[in-house]
Amino acid sequence: MVHPSDGEVWKNLNKVHPYFSMESRNIRLGLYTNRFNLFGLFAGPYFCWPTILTTYNLPLGMCMRPKFMFLSTVIPISNSLSRNIDVCIWPLIDELKQLWSFRTLTYDVLRKQHFPMKTTLMWTINNFLSYGMVSGCSIHGKSTCPYCMENNKAFTLTNSGKAFFFCHQWFLSTDHKYRKNINDFFIDRVEKDVVLSL
Repeated sequence: MVHPSDGEVWKNLNKVHPYFSMESRNIRLGLYTNRFNLFGLFAGPYFCWPTILTTYNLPLGMCMRPKFMFLSTVIPISNSLSRNIDVCIWPLIDELKQLWSFRTLTYDVLRKQHFPMKTTLMWTINNFLSYGMVSGCSIHGKSTCPYCMENNKAFTLTNSGKAFFFCHQWFLSTDHKYRKNINDFFIDRVEKDVVLSL
């Protein structure tokens, strides 16, 4: 993969929404958010949550440059946002919904004409803590795996009481050697289940 356009998500969007992909000037965005401490790691409980949008329609050398990243929201807070991040980025979500649902008349400087533009959010880029907050998913306990959700095969370790996720052989092909490995994953268990859909 050289550019995000080579990825499965991009190609799947083109297949599911062909009218969107026919207009090359329609915008494909990525959203990044994460917290950082303004005054250093041990300076106190004051954090800042920037929300940055990146345009992926550009060539690979340009789409990740700072001048093509747009700071859309800055959330200052003195402790963890928990699930309240939804309230802070709600205006951004509303605007992204409008840009997807309705065509916006936009001026093309190169062609010197107006055209109806649509925008989509392709994906978000987060660490695991931010992922849980942005998506509203659990990031603690056995429901932590974003693919398995409530159908996961995690189990609790006897001595530590922690959830253990080193049991994802059911995502492998049915003839993969790790499915029959009874020593390194789950002792004395051969994995026969298959993932029907993600």
